[in-house]
Amino acid sequence: MPSDEPAEHEQKLLKNIETYGWQCNHVFDPDGVEPDFSYSVGFAGSLGSPEFIIFGLRRELMQSMLASLYDQIKAGATVEHDKRWSDLLEGYECVSKRATAHNLFQEYTTVSKLLWNYQGNKGSPEVYQIVWPGAVDDLFPWDEGCDDVVRESQPQLW
Repeated sequence: MPSDEPAEHEQKLLKNIETYGWQCNHVFDPDGVEPDFSYSVGFAGSLGSPEFIIFGLRRELMQSMLASLYDQIKAGATVEHDKRWSDLLEGYECVSKRATAHNLFQEYTTVSKLLWNYQGNKGSPEVYQIVWPGAVDDLFPWDEGCDDVVRESQPQLW
């Protein structure tokens, strides 16, 4: 007989969001074919803001970037498409892009949607992708001449 009680991993998620306001979920491809990514869970409920997803960097760095976003939004920063964010990646600006990919919640931010619905909301939370530039040339994936590694590390969900 199915239980209405959240499973143990769901209880941990809810406790983290209650304690910290959000949780970072990290996803990796054990075969190393697809880029690793991290995304926020809980920004929508605790801040009334979109959730965020970042691809292609070290796990700890992506978590740190999400934590900085949380702090900036909590302090009053607004979230917009094509907004430039400083203080996420030392020495570089990053850009937020509204994620609209048809497979966003099925393949990427599955837990964000589950939590959103668990909290009594309908539909899906808004999600923004944080896009970073190349370290050598400071070019973004949409810039002519951008390094292929930078482009391939960041699927364009916008």
